[in-house]
Amino acid sequence: MSAEELENFETDLELQLYREYRDVAKLFQYVVETDRRFYLANSVRIEPVETKNGLYFDVELKDAWVWDIYRSARFVKHVHVMSFRDVNVEELTHADPFSLPGGPGQAPGGPHAP
Repeated sequence: MSAEELENFETDLELQLYREYRDVAKLFQYVVETDRRFYLANSVRIEPVETKNGLYFDVELKDAWVWDIYRSARFVKHVHVMSFRDVNVEELTHADPFSLPGGPGQAPGGPHAP
C-alpha cells in the first residue's frame, strides 16, 4: 500500500467517523474532551485529585461514544479516565424537533435561513 493509498484510506475512515458522530450526537447530553480522546456521554463525573506529585482529574463517563478511527466498537457502557491535563465538558443542546422556524431560541428565518 502506497503512502497516498494509506492517506486516502485514513481520510475515508475519518469521513465515516464524522458521519457517525453527526448521526449519534443527538443521543447524548455531553461532549467530553481530554488530551487523548473525544467522547459523547450521557453521564459525566469529574473529581480533581491532589497528590504529592500534583493534580489530576478522575473522570467517569457512562453510556458513551468514543471518537476513535481504529475502534470497531465505539459505544461504551463505562469509561474511566485519569488525566493530568485539562478536561473540557460541554452540555449539548438539541433543537426541539417540534419547534416552529423562527420560534423561541432560533434566529429569525429559522435554522436554515441564509
